[in-house]
Amino acid sequence: MDTERDNIDVIQYEVALLVRRAMAFSALHQQLGALDRPSYLLLRQLKESGAVGLKDLADIHHLDRSTISRQVAALQAKGLVRRIPDPIDGRMSAFEITARGLERLNKTMEIRHGRYAALLASWSDEDLAKFGEFLSRLNRTFID
Repeated sequence: MDTERDNIDVIQYEVALLVRRAMAFSALHQQLGALDRPSYLLLRQLKESGAVGLKDLADIHHLDRSTISRQVAALQAKGLVRRIPDPIDGRMSAFEITARGLERLNKTMEIRHGRYAALLASWSDEDLAKFGEFLSRLNRTFID
């Protein structure tokens, strides 16, 4: 019996289940008024980093520039982000979160926090910390 192979098989199966369940969870969040996942991730990035250009957003999220462009255009049409001139290169532009975008993001974060807190209520603080560390490590591994 190959322990490493067995461990990897468990992990790949559990990640597949997690993704399926997380997508269903995300749909429930949206019914409660939360942003969809792409909007949440982009707005959260803009909140944390300030104004960012399309190329940098694409690089940060490891997505094609055309994909990011469509997502940002949708956020801009909803008034959640605004285009501003790049302070270094006036020919370029960047995007920043608007007050309305920040309001929607904060509401989404509150909804998501509440739902995950309820889901993980029986977990110890130590288990939550370990799980958070392992998830962060897994996410970093995908992009390294």
